[in-house]
Amino acid sequence: MKPEFKSLELQVNEPQKRFQLEYNGHIGFINYGDFGNSVALVHTEVEPELQGTGIASALVEKTLTHLKEQGKDIMPFCPYVFAYIKKHPEWKAIVNSHFPGYNEL
Repeated sequence: MKPEFKSLELQVNEPQKRFQLEYNGHIGFINYGDFGNSVALVHTEVEPELQGTGIASALVEKTLTHLKEQGKDIMPFCPYVFAYIKKHPEWKAIVNSHFPGYNEL
């Protein structure tokens, strides 16, 4: 994670079902669905002004860390999150083993 993102606090926006980071007045977020002990990560999006900055990667890392600390497992339906976990296999440990793409990680 780039140093400028380390101090950003992950926001859990429950009404909109998103994990989000704000940087320079712009927002990046991951939409989620909560299923008890499992959380489905559905879609990652950053405002155009943040594209290519590394904020999406920081957002995924902070989200995964938060969910791990909460004792949750995840279902990475979002292609960006799935690719991130594939690139960082240490996160496979919190992927729900019943997730359809589990064996591809």
